[in-house]
Amino acid sequence: MFSQALIDVSVSLIVAGLRTFNQVPNTIKPSVKSTLEAIGLGTDGKPLPQSE
Repeated sequence: MFSQALIDVSVSLIVAGLRTFNQVPNTIKPSVKSTLEAIGLGTDGKPLPQSE
């Protein structure tokens, strides 16, 4: 299990545009992706399209 802090930092860096999802270590990519999706963002750190 990985530290939630490492996942949170990675998410923050993606949102800030300082890191890309591809730069995230493979071991935490699934957790980072699910965290981004939970806050309505894609792996590029931009809002997911709204479905109507």
